[in-house]
Amino acid sequence: MLATRVFSLIGKRAISTSVCVRAHGSVVKSEDYALPSYVDRRDYPLPDVAHVKNLSASQKALKEKEKAPWSSLSIDEKVELYRMKFNESFAEMNRSTNEWKTVVGAAMFFIGFTALLLIWEKHYVYGPIPHTFEEEWVAKQTKRMQIGRQRGTVPCQSGCGKRDAHSQAPLAAA
Repeated sequence: MLATRVFSLIGKRAISTSVCVRAHGSVVKSEDYALPSYVDRRDYPLPDVAHVKNLSASQKALKEKEKAPWSSLSIDEKVELYRMKFNESFAEMNRSTNEWKTVVGAAMFFIGFTALLLIWEKHYVYGPIPHTFEEEWVAKQTKRMQIGRQRGTVPCQSGCGKRDAHSQAPLAAA
C-alpha cells in the first residue's frame, strides 16, 4: 500500500515536471483581442490606435505644432505626422504583390513533376502495347469478320452453345 502511494506521487511529480520541460518552463499568454490594436487594412481605414505609440521628443514637438494652422507645416512635416498615425498609405496598401509569381511557379513545378512521373510510369511501369492495337492486326481481324458474315457464320456471342447459329432458335434437347 505504501509502495503504490509512493509510486503515485513519483508519477505525478514526473508528469508535472515533464509538462514544464515540454513548455520550456513558461506559460503562454493569450492576446486580448478586446483591447484596441493597430492594423493596416483597406476595409478598416481608421485603426483604433496610432501606429507610433511612444513618441520621441521631436515627434512630441511636431504634435504640438500640429495644433497650429496646417498652412504653417511643411510637406515633410505633414508626411511625418501621417506616418505617426498610419504605417502605410492607401497607395502602398493597394500596391500589387508578387505573390502571383510564387503561385505560378509552384503550379509549374507540380505540372513538371507530374509530367516526369507520367514519363517514368510509361517507361518502367506499363508493359509494351499489345499486338491487337497494331493497324495490320485490326485490318486482318476486320476482314475475317466480314468474311464470316458473308458465309453466314456469326461470331460467338453470349449463349452460343444453346442456339442454332443459322435459325437463331434454341437447340432441341437430345
